[in-house]
Amino acid sequence: MQLDPALRAIDIPRDGEGPVFEEPWQAQAFAMTVKLNEAGLFSWSEWAELFGAEIAADTASGRGSGNTAYYLCWLAALEKIVAQKRVTTPEELATRKEEWREASEHTPHGQPIEIHK
Repeated sequence: MQLDPALRAIDIPRDGEGPVFEEPWQAQAFAMTVKLNEAGLFSWSEWAELFGAEIAADTASGRGSGNTAYYLCWLAALEKIVAQKRVTTPEELATRKEEWREASEHTPHGQPIEIHK
């Protein structure tokens, strides 16, 4: 996977082959962010500013460390940037989160989570 040079500057957990994801949602959040940037929704400097603020707030509060905490910050920044850019409304985002939560609770372990509307 070739990463944009600006994205490489963000301290993404990685191994010799590229970014490391412990959970599928982490890879999905990463991929959505990359695709939205490629579509011109935001610049990497805009992204880095929001993401850095999330990391700083997480660190200051003493909340976790490691991949999960890192990607929770990533996801929070993604949610903020799509709201700022008016890609979605807070109501739509809340609805989608609830749909996802319900779907995940009713999906057998190891199966893909699907949201049926």
